[in-house]
Amino acid sequence: MISSSEEEKEPGLLETVAPNVVQSIRAFRVLDLQSEAAHLEQHFLYAYCLEATTKQQVLGKIAASFGFPKYFGKNFDALSDCLTDMIYKAGPQPGFVIVLEQLPNTPKFDKEARETLLDVFRDAADFWAEKKVAFRVFYSFE
Repeated sequence: MISSSEEEKEPGLLETVAPNVVQSIRAFRVLDLQSEAAHLEQHFLYAYCLEATTKQQVLGKIAASFGFPKYFGKNFDALSDCLTDMIYKAGPQPGFVIVLEQLPNTPKFDKEARETLLDVFRDAADFWAEKKVAFRVFYSFE
């Protein structure tokens, strides 16, 4: 029996989401994810990519939004390095909630490019899983 002084704990928004995953944003709202990241004391990274039409523009939006260094190479290898080694070398991390909103569907950023981008984030999720750090990525397409 729960005493009257104990409140039932509300389940967290991400309680049913694996700690290291890359998935469609589906029914989640960006503001709710941002609020949950703050509640969990995790980094919230957000990139709105609707205006981008090429791989370099998409990577540029992500780099600018995430605060990557100016020398960021705007290629998938550089993205991988920034999401893993660079952040890892900065010190202990509390976890990440990442939103990639409105990834484009254009001739210069087609399905193959989107899948490659998401694969980079999946590899980063695996990297952080080995270090027992949550790394959740939510994405949407235009």
